[in-house]
Amino acid sequence: MSAVKKLLKTVMTERQIMMLRAHRRLRDSINRVPSKARNCNICGFEGLFDLAGWPLRIDANCPRCGSLERHRLFRLWLANNIDAVRDRDVLHFAPEGFATGFLKPLAHSYVNADLEMGRADIVLDIEKIDLASSSLDTVICSHVLEHVDDRKALAELFRILRPGGLCILMVPLVEGWDTTFEDPNIKDPKGRAIYFGQDDHVRYYGADFRDRVRDAGFTLTEFTAVEPFVTRHALQRGDKVFVARRPD
Repeated sequence: MSAVKKLLKTVMTERQIMMLRAHRRLRDSINRVPSKARNCNICGFEGLFDLAGWPLRIDANCPRCGSLERHRLFRLWLANNIDAVRDRDVLHFAPEGFATGFLKPLAHSYVNADLEMGRADIVLDIEKIDLASSSLDTVICSHVLEHVDDRKALAELFRILRPGGLCILMVPLVEGWDTTFEDPNIKDPKGRAIYFGQDDHVRYYGADFRDRVRDAGFTLTEFTAVEPFVTRHALQRGDKVFVARRPD
């Protein structure tokens, strides 16, 4: 054993040594990735983006407005689907401030909601929405369904939409999995982080996410960004915006 290794073992735990090695490997990997200036289609920033998430994603986070890949993907979809929001009554679950900034001026009425007080305009439980049936034109629900009982939530989203109304959905999804993975026995935060990617998630969706949406009564279309927009806006390849519509 070298003198350096002996010294490290006297002042660092084995876990700390492993983390140091992982940090060095990550640093070396990042240095091998060609850098490219990106464009944030939310705030207009041009330049290099920051790391985000775990495992770390390169070019994920806009350093000016804090947007992530899914936020810029939604903005890209919206640019060609303004009528989904313009002059419509809109409800936005778990909103990000910068998204509210470009959605609210477009809508006839715009309200955002969260389960926790202080995070949004109003408090709503998506599994039991305290709003009248057929009262909204558009609902935006990005990265929420993986946290909750999605069968109840989708039924409620269908109920509150008017005929012809739209529900814009985004979820973490593994397209190569035929079936969503969920296990009600995995309840502790550590286990959920390992199996579902985050300590407050309760499932990881597979391709059958579409069936869950249709089972609630919706018709479904989807949008996937292509080049050159993926590289220009630093999007994740294959990520989707799902547009669920309540039939007339």
